[in-house]
Amino acid sequence: MKNKIIIVGGGASGLMAAIVAARNGAEVTILEKNDRVGKKLLATGNGRCNYTNEDVRLVHFHGSDKAFIEKALSIFGRDSVIDFFEHLGIAPASEDNGKIYPLSFQASSVLDVLRYESDRLGVEVRVNCSVSKIARDGKFKIYLKSGENLTADRVILATGGMAMPVSGSDGNGYPIAKSLGHKAIPATPSLVQLKLKSDKLKQINGTKVVGKASLFIDGELIKEDYGDILFTDYGISGPPILQLSREAVIALEGSRRVRLDVSIILNKSEEELLGYLEKRRGWMPEKRLEEFLIGMINKRLIIPVIKELKLDKDKLTKDISVDELRRIAHLLTCWSFDVIGHNGWGQAQTTAGGVLTKDIDPATMESKLVKGLYFAGELLDVDGDCGGYNLQWAWTSGYIAGNSASVKF
Repeated sequence: MKNKIIIVGGGASGLMAAIVAARNGAEVTILEKNDRVGKKLLATGNGRCNYTNEDVRLVHFHGSDKAFIEKALSIFGRDSVIDFFEHLGIAPASEDNGKIYPLSFQASSVLDVLRYESDRLGVEVRVNCSVSKIARDGKFKIYLKSGENLTADRVILATGGMAMPVSGSDGNGYPIAKSLGHKAIPATPSLVQLKLKSDKLKQINGTKVVGKASLFIDGELIKEDYGDILFTDYGISGPPILQLSREAVIALEGSRRVRLDVSIILNKSEEELLGYLEKRRGWMPEKRLEEFLIGMINKRLIIPVIKELKLDKDKLTKDISVDELRRIAHLLTCWSFDVIGHNGWGQAQTTAGGVLTKDIDPATMESKLVKGLYFAGELLDVDGDCGGYNLQWAWTSGYIAGNSASVKF
């Protein structure tokens, strides 16, 4: 008799778990609350789906138990993911920062091959199907909000976190997990844009620089990142900001002071830039300060920078003092902003926090508290940096859960 498995959630980890379990001969049903599976997957990588990264190291993953993450990645890591998808038809293509995309550069390609394979294997997919409760009494009893009840030998919870609720991620997996005895770290948005306190935001809205962002919490430097930084009317965005947002949001939730220092002149220290400005002053003594900065920084930043420093834009370069040049050099290498918020779950790419992994076996993804209950994906207290790491975790945990749950009794 076939092992009957119900997977709650038809996202990346749920689809992976379903395919692996069905390949092992299990009877698999996916319960998906949306009108189709894989909705969030289509939005990843700006619609191109960077489904893993060349550099899958532990440093790119976060959670309260790093040993748990390390063990899981050792079972089904980057090479396993690439091989799995190549056999489904996805040719890999590597781009900046080691991001690996399908050669078609379409997220729909990844979802298509997953759907085709699950269909081929006879996985039953039930959409518009919300779970309200799960109970364990010998077998599992799954209560649907429609009033229908289902039974299963084993259950895989792959409901996702709370990021991007338009995709169906509303945190409904947390109360289900808690009702079965599991605890969770409060969820916070991660990989999300940050709101800044500044009266210059409207003037610099839409300006992009290649620079460095440094995150300070209560005056202590926590983390730095480099790359494209985008100023907006609410604050700041871009890959470096998303990478720093996890720690920033958690600190804000704890009412701590969060500061962001932005260098819009990359690869020069304040002293090096001061020396260059002094030489530059000698080359163009008759230019006004506003003209003096053209060619050094984005033109849209010039007036806001001058106003921030309370300098006269019409002052001739030859009359600018060394102290004023130093202030300019300092601002261009360290423009400080207070972080006052973030763009919330609607703009967040992933969830920090989740179901505690200390009560889950990393080799099987099975609950240590409830035999036959498995976990996968964003629901767990595991999240990754921007660059394909969160999908890597989805594939890793989904594979392990599907493989373990489908083992014969």
